[in-house]
Amino acid sequence: MKRISTGVDVLDKALEGGIPQGSWVVVTGEPGVGKSILCIHFAYAGLRAGDPVVYVTTEQEFRDVMEQAKQLGMDFSRFSVYNIAWKKEPEELPEIVVIDIFGLLKVARQLTEKSKEESPEKVKRYAALSIDTLIEAINEAYHILAVAGEKGTPERHVRLVIDSMSAFWVDKPVMARKYSYQLKIATHRDNVTAMLTSQYAPTTRQAYGFGLEHIADGVIHMWMDDVETAKEVRRWLIIKKMRMTAHESKAFRVRIESGRGIVLEQVT
Repeated sequence: MKRISTGVDVLDKALEGGIPQGSWVVVTGEPGVGKSILCIHFAYAGLRAGDPVVYVTTEQEFRDVMEQAKQLGMDFSRFSVYNIAWKKEPEELPEIVVIDIFGLLKVARQLTEKSKEESPEKVKRYAALSIDTLIEAINEAYHILAVAGEKGTPERHVRLVIDSMSAFWVDKPVMARKYSYQLKIATHRDNVTAMLTSQYAPTTRQAYGFGLEHIADGVIHMWMDDVETAKEVRRWLIIKKMRMTAHESKAFRVRIESGRGIVLEQVT
């Protein structure tokens, strides 16, 4: 079985060498625990390994992601980056295609215009934060990366990051499971290894909508101790599930260090 590196050596070792290729891994936790940084590690490891990357970010602009990554020792500017929100065509074949909220808005407008042309009497209007828009944007990214075959299926291994999925159902959390299945059916391929984040509420420590974990092949949960009790920030990570893997069952202490990113330490 081919395993895909998470970009964090200790985590790879805990996963018998990495994530099984073609898996969907969900990273859960409240804000500030390091979910987005783990996604950065995963994407950067892919670029270094020669894997094309599709990076969906609904939480911040990608330039901010790049700045944070550089502070953590991962320089995305070494690679060819293209944002689908840009009006200009890529001057060279990109290594990473970014889909941020502006790119999703652009794709939503394109889908609405297409619907208007096909049925002027009954126009379907697409929202930026809809699953249909997300699926269309991901497929467009595959074509920009020149990895899509005749049926749109990637012909080489691609890493997909979606940070975060919670944005797509924050106003209707009861739809989380339906949207999760819709996305996986449309985009799951053996040649695509995905890392998706799910936001937990700081007050209840529960997900904004339940469903994403149920369709995941792996679940990595991150959390922090109550800061008022601990009087410091103490972050943790545990592998709750990883199919086809005899993974480590104990928690790791998480440190986020300048120039290194996530550093894991197993507590005995």
